[in-house]
Amino acid sequence: MRLREAVAGAWRRLEPPPRLVDWSLLVAVLAEVGTGLVSFTVGTPDGWPLFWLHRALGLAIVGLIGFKLLRVRHRLLRRELWQRSTAISVLTLVAALGALSTGILWVFGLDVRISYWTLLSVHVGFGLALVPLVALHATTRFRPPRRVDFEGRRTAAQYTVLLVAGAVTYRLQQGVNRLLSTPGAARRFTGSQPREGDGNRSFPVTSWVADDPDPIDRTDYHLTVTGLVAEPRELSVGALDADDEREALLDCTSGWYTVQEWRGIRVDELLEAAEGVEGHGDAEPAYVRFVSVTGYRWSLPLAEAKDALLATHVGGERLAHGHGAPVRLVAPGRRGFQWVKWVTRVEVRAERDPAQWVVTLISGFDD
Repeated sequence: MRLREAVAGAWRRLEPPPRLVDWSLLVAVLAEVGTGLVSFTVGTPDGWPLFWLHRALGLAIVGLIGFKLLRVRHRLLRRELWQRSTAISVLTLVAALGALSTGILWVFGLDVRISYWTLLSVHVGFGLALVPLVALHATTRFRPPRRVDFEGRRTAAQYTVLLVAGAVTYRLQQGVNRLLSTPGAARRFTGSQPREGDGNRSFPVTSWVADDPDPIDRTDYHLTVTGLVAEPRELSVGALDADDEREALLDCTSGWYTVQEWRGIRVDELLEAAEGVEGHGDAEPAYVRFVSVTGYRWSLPLAEAKDALLATHVGGERLAHGHGAPVRLVAPGRRGFQWVKWVTRVEVRAERDPAQWVVTLISGFDD
């Protein structure tokens, strides 16, 4: 009994004011979704702090939900106290538990598919659903935090403990993975799990959102090199089937990575075939945009693009259609959705292409 009372007392001392818990959940969920979406664009190890913050925030949300449930459990357990807003509360709780449970299972290495989606994809789906649900839940019981809720060292200490506990718990989980040699021990810092082997069959066929074109006839295929180049060119697949090789790691945002030997033509050699890049008037070349047959596209800074590869082969095999044949972009250090498949056009440009983010969501739907 004394132990139970001591634990309850410690929990009460850790619990922030009720209003602050509610708004902290909203802020934490928004931050969690934001860090999660930004992490999709991070492919190099120097971006690890973003992933640590994402995981620490997720574990801190566990504590905030615990505080919330203890406060409202009587309303959830007694049906006669249910209101219209209770349904929103229950849906929010289901989405939160779904996001947290799938995230925890994923970091321990559970690798299952639910229909087309990996467990990580389901985790992302729950996280995105949480944003409108938490916002709607906040409006049903709108009580803005007061200045007194933030005053004193106690509140700062409470939130510091939540974040530090989240980071420490994640670190302990990594140790457990290594100690027990679970599949999660082989994950990259991005959370992606390895796919072993060489060639087309060794890693999954995935497409961003709705991209799913018909196979491209190699005899009719041509790659156009245009924009701020001296001589625009149109090249057949044979001209692209060069001997430039590059070992590169492909890290897909659906939760897997693979290291493969890619073969094709370096982009700098492709630009040289177009007599090099050059300025036109006030326009100076700064970016290279790679455009797919579906309209999907992505741009790289000129220096980075020159070091990229347009691949026709992987693991000694000609690229399969699902992996982007006849030609796909290989961009080391970038995430998989930036490795454009079925490239039909290379454009040298002076400016960024902010609309490419919109295209990633809509390309393929008009096929």
